[in-house]
Amino acid sequence: MHAQLDQPKDSLKVGLVLSGGGAKGFAHIGVLKVIDSLGIKIDYVAGTSMGAIIGGLYASGYSGKQLDSIFKTLNFDDVISDNLPREAKTFYERENSERYAITLPFDKFKLKLPSALSGGQNVYNLLTKLTLHVSEIEDFEKLPIPFFCIATNIETGEEVLLDKGNLAQAITASGAFPSLFRPVIIGNKILIDGGVTNNYPIDELKAKGLEKIIGVDVQDTLVGRKELTSAPEILLQINNYRTINDMRKKAKKTDVYIKPDIKEFSVISFGEGRKIVESGEKAASSKLKQLKALAVLYPSHKKNTIKIEPQDSIVISKIVIKGNKRYTKAYVLGKLKLKNASKVSYDEFSKGVNNLIATNNFDSFQYEFKKSNDDDEGYDLIATVTENETTTFLKLGLHYDELYKSAALVNFTKKRLLFDNDLASLDIILGDNVRYNFDYFIDKGFYWSIGVKSRFNQFHKNVAASLLLEEDDPALGTLNKIDVELQDQTNQIYLQTLFRKDFALSLGAEHKRLRIKSETIINPNQSDDIVFENTDYISLFGTLKLDTYSNKAFPKRGFYFNGDFHLYLHASNFNKGFSQFSIAKADIGYALSFSEKFSVNIQSQGGFKVGDDSTNSLNFALGGYANNFINNFTSLYGYDYVSLTGNSFVKGTLSLDYEIFKKHHITAVANYSNVEDNIFETGEWITAPDYSGYALGYAIETFLGPVQAQYSWSPETKKSIWFFNIGFWF
Repeated sequence: MHAQLDQPKDSLKVGLVLSGGGAKGFAHIGVLKVIDSLGIKIDYVAGTSMGAIIGGLYASGYSGKQLDSIFKTLNFDDVISDNLPREAKTFYERENSERYAITLPFDKFKLKLPSALSGGQNVYNLLTKLTLHVSEIEDFEKLPIPFFCIATNIETGEEVLLDKGNLAQAITASGAFPSLFRPVIIGNKILIDGGVTNNYPIDELKAKGLEKIIGVDVQDTLVGRKELTSAPEILLQINNYRTINDMRKKAKKTDVYIKPDIKEFSVISFGEGRKIVESGEKAASSKLKQLKALAVLYPSHKKNTIKIEPQDSIVISKIVIKGNKRYTKAYVLGKLKLKNASKVSYDEFSKGVNNLIATNNFDSFQYEFKKSNDDDEGYDLIATVTENETTTFLKLGLHYDELYKSAALVNFTKKRLLFDNDLASLDIILGDNVRYNFDYFIDKGFYWSIGVKSRFNQFHKNVAASLLLEEDDPALGTLNKIDVELQDQTNQIYLQTLFRKDFALSLGAEHKRLRIKSETIINPNQSDDIVFENTDYISLFGTLKLDTYSNKAFPKRGFYFNGDFHLYLHASNFNKGFSQFSIAKADIGYALSFSEKFSVNIQSQGGFKVGDDSTNSLNFALGGYANNFINNFTSLYGYDYVSLTGNSFVKGTLSLDYEIFKKHHITAVANYSNVEDNIFETGEWITAPDYSGYALGYAIETFLGPVQAQYSWSPETKKSIWFFNIGFWF
C-alpha cells in the first residue's frame, strides 16, 4: 500500500472535500480511483460523515483501489448493526438474543427508547484496525495526507472540527448518524454526525490555503410530491432543506465539482456498494478534462510515498483500563482474554472485544494503540470503558406453533438486583396456553455460579395412550390417543461452572409438579375429569453443555452437545408405587458448510431409563417439531406431537439448508428413530429404524425470529403433516 507523505504548508495546492451521504458515500471510492489513476497529488483532505470515513482512510495511506477491495469484503449488516457472533455471547446472552424480538430500557416505571439502533462498536473495531499503522499520529496534519473532519456537539448544536487525537475515534464520531449510531464522547463533548451542521466543509478547507479544490457531493436532492409518501421521507426532505441550500453556494466555490448520479440509492443502500462505486467512477470520468489539467499542474511524485504493511497480529506490551467502576480490571481483561506482554492476532483481539460487549454490561469500549516505550515492536493498549447504567429492561416477543398455539411474551429483566453480578428475569407468556419462566443467576464466570429457576408450562393435546396407561389396562386396547391437558411446574436450584465460555457444567436439585388430566375417559364413579398424574417429584440432576453453533435455528458451523442426567428420589402419594429411578439423555450435533449458502447439520439423540418403570408420564415421547420441549418430549418429523413413547429411544437426523438469498432458507430434513421400552437391553437400538420421517420447508429469518412452514411425511403411516411456527421459541 502506498500513500503520499505530508508536505510543507507552502506547497499545499490541491484539496479534496468529501460530503456525507451514508451508503451513497461509496461513490467517493470510485472518484478516488480515478484521481489516483491520473496521478493527481492531493495535499489536504476534508470530510464529513461517510466522507470523513473514506477521506480519513485515504489520508492515512490507502489508495482508492485498496479501499474498494477492503469495502467489497465487508458484511455491512454485521458491521453497522453490531451483530455479534453467537460464539462471543455467554449462554444467557445467547438465550436472550434467541427469545426476544424487542428490548427496551425501563427506568422508574417509564419506558426509554434506546439512543440508537447500534452502539457502533463494530464500526470502531474496523476503523481502529485499518488505522493501526498511524495510531501514534495525534496531529492529523502529520498524516501521510493532512486531514480534518467535522462532527456536531449534540449538547450545543455547534460544529466541531476534529484535526487532532485518535483518527479512528474522530472519523467514527463524524459518521455517528443520529438514531443509527450511538454518540461518541471525545474529551468532554458528546459528538454525532457532522452532516447535521456542515456536510461539505469546503470553507474550512479553503482556509488552509489550498489553491484548487476537488469536491465530491453525494448528498440527497429534494424530491417531488410523488416520492413524499411516508413520514420518514417527509422528515428526510425537511432535514435536507438546509444542506441542499448550502450546497448551491458551496458548489460554486468548488473548482472541480463532482456530483455522482445516485438518486436510485438511499443512505442505507449498503448492499449496493458495487454499483455506487461505479457511479462515482462514472461521475469522475465525466470531469476528466478538468482533472487531467490538475494532474499536469500538480503532479504526484513516487519518491513521496510510503509502504503500509498489513498487520494481522499485534504485541500488547501494557494494558491500561479506564472508566471501570463496578467491574474490575481483571473482569475486563478476562472477557478480552488479554494479558500484558502478549502477542495476539487482530481477529482474536476483536473476538475479545465482542466477548466484552456481549455481556451487555458496557455501552462502549473505546481504545487506541500507542507505540510502547518499553518494546520497539509492541503497543500499549489504552482503553476506556463506559459501563451500562441501565439495569431494568422490558422485552417482548411473539410466537405461534402447533403445540402451544399463539403466544405473546412480556419479560422484565433486572440486572444488579442484589449484587453487581446478578440478574433476575421473569417471562410472562399470554395466549392459548398461559406460562411463565423465572430465572435468577449470580454470574461468577469460570467459578461456581449460583442459579434459581422456576417454570410453568401447559398445553392441551391428543397424546399416545401408551404414555399414560399401563400395559395391562383394558382401555389401552380400545384407545390409540387420549385428549389430555398437561401442566408442569419445575423449580430448580443449581451451581454452574464454565470450562470455557461455551462449555458449562451444572449440578442441582429439582422439584417438579406434574399434573395430567383428561375428559376422554369417563370415570364411572366420579363426574370429574380423569387425573392420570398429580405428583410432586424430587430429583437431583447434572447437565453438561457445549455449544459452538454459529446460529441456533440455521447453523452453518459448530458443534453441539447437551447431556442430562436426573435421579428421581421421591414422589408424592399420588404415585403410590413409586421407587427410585434415573433418566439419562444426550443430544449431539455437528454443522458444516460446503459453500457460503449450503450447509449440513448432522444430529444424534438418545436416552434411557434405569430403575423403576411404573412412572410412564416421564418417559420419552417423540413427534412434532419444536425447539422448547419440556421434560422428555422430542421432535420427530412425519409424526404428530407425542405419538411414539417408550422408556428409551435413539434418533438420527440429517438437515440440509440452502440459503437461496439473504435470510431465506430452503430446508430438507430426514430423521429416523427407534423408540420403545428397554431397546438398549433388547438390542433394538442398533437395528433398522422402525420410524422415519421427511420434511421439506421454507424459512425466513425476521426480527421476530424464524418464520417456517414445513411439510412432513412418514412412509410408515403414509400420512403427511404440516408444521408452522412464527417467531423465536419460548
